[in-house]
Amino acid sequence: MTECYIRVAEDENEEPMEIPSEEDGTVLLSSVAAQFPGACGLRYRSPVSQCMRGVRLVEGVLHAPESDWGNLVYVVNYPKDNKRKMDEMDAASAVKIKRGVQKTSDLIVLGLPWKTTEQDLKDYFSTFGEVIMVQVKRDAKTGNSKGFGFVRFTDYETQMKAISQRHMIDGRWCDCKLPNSRYFLEQAGPDEPMRSRKVFVGRCTEDMSADELRQFFMQYGEVTDVFIPKPFRAFAFVTFADDQVAQSLCGEDLIIKGTSVHISNAEPKHNNIHHLFSNFPGRSPSLAAMLERSQYPFPSSHV
Repeated sequence: MTECYIRVAEDENEEPMEIPSEEDGTVLLSSVAAQFPGACGLRYRSPVSQCMRGVRLVEGVLHAPESDWGNLVYVVNYPKDNKRKMDEMDAASAVKIKRGVQKTSDLIVLGLPWKTTEQDLKDYFSTFGEVIMVQVKRDAKTGNSKGFGFVRFTDYETQMKAISQRHMIDGRWCDCKLPNSRYFLEQAGPDEPMRSRKVFVGRCTEDMSADELRQFFMQYGEVTDVFIPKPFRAFAFVTFADDQVAQSLCGEDLIIKGTSVHISNAEPKHNNIHHLFSNFPGRSPSLAAMLERSQYPFPSSHV
């Protein structure tokens, strides 16, 4: 039998690649693996039963079904563990692509002199790059500066440069940071929402340890804390050093140890609960606190 080519694809819906056969009509597994690393066999969909069938493999040699490869498209088989790792890599790559175009954030500038105006702030930070927003926070009654403000750059690299150093503004050292701590939130007031560095990891399995979760999520950025509630409740919380890393993962489905987990914002519910009970006459603070613990099941050190 003369050499021919068979059509092989990684998935039935993908564009196939032609793999050469040997003179006797067989196909070497090594020929398949050269184009599809990690391949351990082939399968195809039967035109009669429409079920998937495996191709016979003997000592590294694939034999044509019924002595004829025909015009079918053969799909690559991978070892289960290898396929799982590939799925995890694909999921990680997808998220990294999503994070490829970084967006800038409003930065909080702490320690501003009382005399610093918004124009002063803009003039200073314009030396780093294009500024699209500046604001000095002032007391609503007196109009006096609260000693901090906000700035936003056009370019992400400029933002990171500004964060990486201290700033001498009007003769005083100031810090420029992402507004992601509880202290900043309390100082800024309710109209300045805090960007969360913590994510909720749903659909966890009991065999996922805190160390394993930490190792997995470190591929996206520095992890400062991992919390798994006890008794086990099929979810965990992961805290990053950078809030932008946390926000970039929200909404993603990632593969961890062969299981698809869903990442979403980790938002405390205690404020909502206290607000709910404040609307009822004869409200019970102890009952509200009890429900709060049940809704947000981890110690205050993890909030």
